[in-house]
Amino acid sequence: MTGRLDGRVAIITGGASGIGRGCAERFAEEGAIVVITDIQDAAGEAAAAAINDAGGRAEYRHHDVTDEDDWRAVVSAALDRHRRLDVLVNNAGIGIGASIVEMSLEDWRRQQAINLDGVFLGLKHCIPAMRDSGGGSIINMSSVAGLKGSPRLAAYNATKGGVRLLTKGVALECAREGWNVRVNSVHPGIIDTPIWTKEVGGLQPGVNAIDPHAMAEVSAPVGRAGLPRDIANGVLYLASDESAYVTGTELVIDGGLSA
Repeated sequence: MTGRLDGRVAIITGGASGIGRGCAERFAEEGAIVVITDIQDAAGEAAAAAINDAGGRAEYRHHDVTDEDDWRAVVSAALDRHRRLDVLVNNAGIGIGASIVEMSLEDWRRQQAINLDGVFLGLKHCIPAMRDSGGGSIINMSSVAGLKGSPRLAAYNATKGGVRLLTKGVALECAREGWNVRVNSVHPGIIDTPIWTKEVGGLQPGVNAIDPHAMAEVSAPVGRAGLPRDIANGVLYLASDESAYVTGTELVIDGGLSA
């Protein structure tokens, strides 16, 4: 590898599996010190151990992204241990599929709290840490569902569309204030991750799990589902100096789904 993130410290939320773990592995390959956070403790510890066994540097912290005290603790620990924070990947998220007239207010609020409040709290607490250590890059994980609507995913659309425009507003604020913090969003399409079997049910009445490969074969122009590494490569670009002139934009990685 080329050491594109040598010596940089990165926090990746939802890093125990799926896209988050793919990003953690890719960052470590390029020399980053990776702080994996999640509520899946066994999987998070295993992800960090696998990276360390492969010669990278990773650690795991339990972290509920909806809890502001947890955010304070994660950022404080990173600064105490490593003296800097360079990259944040706001990746943690869930997907709940349901008709808008059937969705419970509890599910609406839970999805908003994780997908949107969690991103807000990451921005609020990581921007000052980056600003004070010379600057950095924040990548917020949105979705193609943040670019176009989908039936029975309107509530998810609301969270991911919110992430997209929150990203743009904060990017402009950071630029105007001269904080040297870039903020961009990434919009995956159908990616082979656990979210399809763990969370996204209800896209069709009575169907509680989705096969991403079967869905991609009929929906994605390239005819296949993407892999976590496909997204991680794009996130790596936005985290690295190669994207030094890129802020407030969205990177769509969806196999042509939104074209």
